Amino acid sequence: MVVDQLRETETDRLFQALADSTRRDIIRRVTGGEYSVSGLAALYAMSFAAVQKHVAVLERASLVTKEKRGREQIVRGNHEGVQEARRLLDEYEQIWRQRADRIARILTEG
Repeated sequence: MVVDQLRETETDRLFQALADSTRRDIIRRVTGGEYSVSGLAALYAMSFAAVQKHVAVLERASLVTKEKRGREQIVRGNHEGVQEARRLLDEYEQIWRQRADRIARILTEG
């Protein structure tokens, strides 16, 4: 189904974005307050362009939003995107809990 493929693509983007420690750190920082991309770049031992690419990955995954304000691009956390990540992780946790419960039942019956 097209909807399932779309959801899988979005899920891939989300977890790909979260797979990198710099991107997770950027999310942590912008969740507490907005930063300019240049302000973020000053915090990491990498080029401005590299930080800009990390922000772009996070923006495509809907984990941050970016707004042009004057000459600066302001980044802030996207609460809905982080909630979507949590919801997906909760779904996976539920699947594993159900499997663990089934294994426990089999072991107690046997």
